[in-house]
Order: sequence, then structure tokens, then C-alpha cells
Amino acid sequence: MLTVDFSRFPVRPGDRVLDLGCGAGRHAFEALRRGARVVALDTDEGELRQVSAMFAAMSEAGEVPRGASATAVAADATAMPFPDGCFDRVIAAEVLEHIPADQAAMNEIARVLRPGGAAAVTVPAWLPERICWRLSDDYHTVPGGHLRIFTRRELEAKLDLAGLSVGGHHHAHALHSPYWWLKCAVGVRNDDHPLARAYHRLLVWEIMKRPGIMRLADRALNPLIGKSVVVYAVKHAAAARGAGRGGVPGTGAAGAARPEEAHAAA
Repeated sequence: MLTVDFSRFPVRPGDRVLDLGCGAGRHAFEALRRGARVVALDTDEGELRQVSAMFAAMSEAGEVPRGASATAVAADATAMPFPDGCFDRVIAAEVLEHIPADQAAMNEIARVLRPGGAAAVTVPAWLPERICWRLSDDYHTVPGGHLRIFTRRELEAKLDLAGLSVGGHHHAHALHSPYWWLKCAVGVRNDDHPLARAYHRLLVWEIMKRPGIMRLADRALNPLIGKSVVVYAVKHAAAARGAGRGGVPGTGAAGAARPEEAHAAA
């Protein structure tokens, strides 16, 4: 289930792509299928082991184009071990809401992007997220949970402060918002509730079968209740001289591993 629209965020063979806060790796896998040189970064080493295993399985299955490569790296989003300007694309999907120093993470995104490079940043959309918070404290107060609710304007302002020129945006996954409202109402951890199980089966069916009526419903509802908002941005010229207007000094010091060196060491 992809949140980033790759028709609006093209990844080409040979592109150096960072999936920041990769989680289970869904966007990293898609970038690898498109022939990119991918780095999947997260702090959860357990998930990174699974991502690495999937990279290997994709290679064995012949799903990795010639020249593409991938590696998983455990690191902090606010102090990444990469030199300045070393990626063509950065994806940060559903991660910034978890990071206390979110501006520092956005500064780092701008720092590691090359001039003219593009970022796709997704966070939970304001309205669906606000409803979840109202319905359940357990939804967001768990360790590692959501620390803030972004408005799109706040997210765009912080990206601009980091040195990224914001372009278009869209919403995604409208059909998932009622599922989370239901979960919050019956208990976030109550997966056995009949209504929660029934809605989950519906979502799995929609993801696997992609019926036309469901795609139309999702597209129509996305502007209203899309669970995620996706913002696209480009690193502008001013950011090329450091970390951007709101940036920290470049932390890509000599000796920091370049993505291709990380691939070779993997």
C-alpha cells in the first residue's frame, strides 16, 4: 500500500533514493523495483532485518533490475551518517509525527538531497488524526506514538524553512480513516472486535483486488478524509550552500559513508 504517488514523484534507474523511517519498507521496495540505488533507514533494527530479507528475496526472484541495489541502515533521522547532497530522492512517509525534533529531521532531508533533488513527505492528515486523538488516548500515547498533529501549512512551512521548495500535494487512503476511527472507538488493541475485523477484511480485499468502485470511492473521499497528506518538494539553490535557511551545519563529515559505499559493505 503506497502513500507516495510515483507518477508524481518519478524514480528512475540509477537514482539514489533514501527511504527515511522506512518501517516495513513498502516505498523502498517500490524504488528498488524501479531500478534505484536504495538506502532504507530506520531506528528499528528488527524491522530493518525484515527489510533486508525482503531485498534479498526480491533479488533472488529476479525483481531487481540490473544496476539497482539496496541496503538497510540503522540511524537517527536528525543526524544521518551521509554526506551533503548524496541523494536524488528522499521519501519520508509517516515518520515526522513520531520525531520530537521534527524540524531537525527536515533540515537533514534538505542536507542530504542534491541541489534539484526531490522529497516526498507524508504525515497523518489533520482532520482524521484529530478525530482519532479525540476518540482514544491509547491511539497516540503509546511509546513511539504520534507526538503532534500537523496541518499541511505547518508541514510546508517547516519544509520551506529547511530549504525545500514546496510543490504539489494530495491526500491518500480515505477508506482507512473510518477503520482507525472504529478502532479508536472500540479499543485500539481490540483486533478481535467483530466490526474491526470486518472492516479490516474489507481493506485487505480492496488492497488486493483494487475493485473499480472502491478506487472511485477512495479518490472522491480523499480530499475530505484522506488518512495521509502527501507533500512534494524540491531542494532549491540556497540550500545547496549548507543545510538551508533553517538548517544545521552539514553533518556529512569526512568519513561518513556514502550510499554506494554502504551498498558495497552490505
